[in-house]
Amino acid sequence: MSMHDIWNPWHGCVKCSEGCANCYMFYLDRARERDGSVIYKTKSGFTYPLQRDRYGAYKVKSGEMIRVCMNSDFFLEQADEWREDAWEIMRLRPDVRFFLLTKRPQRVKECLPADWGDGWENIFFNVTCENQKRADERIPILLELPFKHKGIMCAPFIGEVSIEKYLDYGQIEQVVCGGENYDGARPCDFDWVKKLYSECKSHGVTFDFIETGTIFVKDGKTYHIPNKRLQSEMAHKSGMNFKGRPINFRLTDNMGLELLPKDIYEPYFSDNCNCCGSRNICNGCSKCGKCR
Repeated sequence: MSMHDIWNPWHGCVKCSEGCANCYMFYLDRARERDGSVIYKTKSGFTYPLQRDRYGAYKVKSGEMIRVCMNSDFFLEQADEWREDAWEIMRLRPDVRFFLLTKRPQRVKECLPADWGDGWENIFFNVTCENQKRADERIPILLELPFKHKGIMCAPFIGEVSIEKYLDYGQIEQVVCGGENYDGARPCDFDWVKKLYSECKSHGVTFDFIETGTIFVKDGKTYHIPNKRLQSEMAHKSGMNFKGRPINFRLTDNMGLELLPKDIYEPYFSDNCNCCGSRNICNGCSKCGKCR
């Protein structure tokens, strides 16, 4: 995934479940001699979806999918004072899809805007389900919340998860899974991936296996794969990706008029993207030149 996919209106977090134990944000902050538990509103990054280039065009194009708070949690209690302004930014960009991911679905209902109704068309709400315990805790809340689009992120995938009884409700549109990385990475077993894939495919739900993680178990053998690009390539080669029913976002301009196909950003994919496990959930290559 390229950096133009990401909007971090605040940085820092509080660990709250098993999936947080080896959090990549805390690891990367430590590498920079920073403290990931220090939570702060980002300065130039806060307004990223509204920023324009030198020609006056939005840097984030119509139709792009922006992942929100990848260095935090959008529903973090310590961010309550900033969230209303972040919602306003999403309100001002009804032409952009915003991917929200949380480990705190129990806080969501009280944190929605006053005019939320049954949800905004451009918001894709997801909960993290790193193991069965958290799946059974969070998915029932997910199913009760008023969102037009709902998904599940099994990452870091640290335990077998079955979600078939939840898929039966017909609300979940996408499931993404990937192994754990960096210090203390726990194993991701390919049998768990195949089980999730099978459940999603049988329900017509899009499934994306994006990376193996550093410690990957397949056919009883344990593999050490520290290179993230190789992890992504191995996930792609596994064949565990399935495109289910279309996820239709009704994106509009600021006047409320629905965008036409010609108004939607067409992502560019380089040759390196063809074997990337994240291709199906990515905005494409940002042409940064690092692949050369």
